[in-house]
Amino acid sequence: MASRALYSVSSEAGDSIESVTEEASLILDEMAHRLQLSTIRFFAFTLSKVFKRLFRSVCVNEEGIQRLQQAVHDHPVILLPSHRSYMDFLMMSYLLYMYDLPLPVIAAGMDFMSMKFIGEMLRMSGAFFIRRSFGGDKLYWAVFSEYVKTMLRNGYAPIEFFLEGTRSRTCKSLAPKTGLLNIVMEPFFKGELFDINLVPVSISYERILEESLYARELLGVPKPKESTSGLLKARRVLSEDYGSMHVYFGHPVSVRSLAEGKIIRSQYNLLSRHIPQKPSTDTQTFLNDAAFRLVRIQEENMVLKPWVLIATLLLQNPDGLDRCSLTEQTDWLRYLALSLGAFLDWPDQESCSEVISCSLDLHRHLLSVSGGHVQLNVTETPKVDTTPEEAVFHRAVVVLSCATYRNQILHVFLRPALLAVAMQSSNSCRKDDVYNRFNFLRNMFSNEFILCPGDSAQDFEEACYLLVKRGVLQVLEHEIVMSVSSHSTFLFLCAVLDPFLQGYQVVFRFLCEEANENLTEEEFIPAVRTFALKLILAGHLKCYEVLSSDLQKNALAALLKLKVVRKVKEDQVILKVNKTAVNSLVDMLGGKIPTQKPVLARL
Repeated sequence: MASRALYSVSSEAGDSIESVTEEASLILDEMAHRLQLSTIRFFAFTLSKVFKRLFRSVCVNEEGIQRLQQAVHDHPVILLPSHRSYMDFLMMSYLLYMYDLPLPVIAAGMDFMSMKFIGEMLRMSGAFFIRRSFGGDKLYWAVFSEYVKTMLRNGYAPIEFFLEGTRSRTCKSLAPKTGLLNIVMEPFFKGELFDINLVPVSISYERILEESLYARELLGVPKPKESTSGLLKARRVLSEDYGSMHVYFGHPVSVRSLAEGKIIRSQYNLLSRHIPQKPSTDTQTFLNDAAFRLVRIQEENMVLKPWVLIATLLLQNPDGLDRCSLTEQTDWLRYLALSLGAFLDWPDQESCSEVISCSLDLHRHLLSVSGGHVQLNVTETPKVDTTPEEAVFHRAVVVLSCATYRNQILHVFLRPALLAVAMQSSNSCRKDDVYNRFNFLRNMFSNEFILCPGDSAQDFEEACYLLVKRGVLQVLEHEIVMSVSSHSTFLFLCAVLDPFLQGYQVVFRFLCEEANENLTEEEFIPAVRTFALKLILAGHLKCYEVLSSDLQKNALAALLKLKVVRKVKEDQVILKVNKTAVNSLVDMLGGKIPTQKPVLARL
């Protein structure tokens, strides 16, 4: 690291330059990868055996590999995979090794470093370890920033990290983190590199290894600590069938092209090249916009299997469907999804009935199939000593496990679904009324889904275009009218968002009816879960997805963003609730009162 950064930290902390240099050296030793080809070869041999046991097939778009080969020769490359499983980074390194591409160096959490033997193996396979949070540690930030930028400037290996920051337990894309993205773009901002290629990679699984683990985490069961013993105990997964896996390498995105007209690089001439700086407001806006668009590309390139359609239908029909209806509705939903832009891997050489049978067999642990009737396995008779709460927990695990597959296709239906709900709840056909309701819902769910900041009018126009093309709507000069023949499509789209609408309403009701004056942020999730559990046990609520901690956190984030809930720091963080405003939001979600502060779209 440059001496100027060391002197800056030394003068601020009041420590000698020698002690700061020694501390920086220790940080670097803890962080740095030590890539060794012999370890890579061992891992490749082992992983080839493991992947053959786990997956029927691993499908890769080879034209994406060819584009990556060219991109690596042109400019430094940043690999940005989606993150749904621990398998993601293992598969990425394995594929690059098998295709004779430069092996990536991978940003990994410190959790893995504590794993005996495995942690060191990962380090020798190209992993460099970073803390989950740097806090105010300027020295750590300076060392980390300079380490990453040095690797980038040298350009000997692609750098790989997850824009979402962590695995998505719901398999919906998470709002991107921009800290590491800013660090890798800085050498371009400062004129040290002509360009950088960002390569979004979409990784999808027909069956997810951590499926039930994720569901339990969402229900409050603590995440198991990463350990070598835990890895060895997990060997039983090798006897399971996880179907196929798809890895899609997207088109390289040029940082130079992204930044054109948005970033004035001359401003960086006045800044130190070696001391990390917080991005300016304009730079942060650019980073946010770029990050959201990259995650959107990941979503659009996600290869989807037939099971995501079946899971969507079974969640919307909790009493189940007979095989004939399930086949008919899956085939209908297949064509709806394709018309809305889904990237669907459907085996055309097989009949719809055969495709469904194959999917049901792979996911039979989630299902109850009897006498030609298919439903989620939520009606199993509980054991004699099972409490009502435990029975609800069991059902919720099944529902949330199934929802991880439905969530993989949500991005396809999202904008049309927001429009359908807006039309249903606005009680008006006027275009500006429907847009106001659409904009309200979009803002409410901005933490729940990937919705690019500032694109509300564009998303509205996209939803209108897709549904007009499908024949669901007619858009007139001042009105939007639903076609009578497309009522089933309209109802389906409304049902897509129903679990989220119910979940947010339950959170809002809790805050109005049950929350005390000194509710802490730490108490919020357990208290909401208890409230929702009471509603389910009393028969007032049938939506088990409401129990998800992810949904509850996103609902709170929406309220904080709308400033109807405030955080007040005392001994603990206290949530101060404007109950009148929250009650108003409950009515607005239910469509009982007009949307406040109307905003007209340029349509």
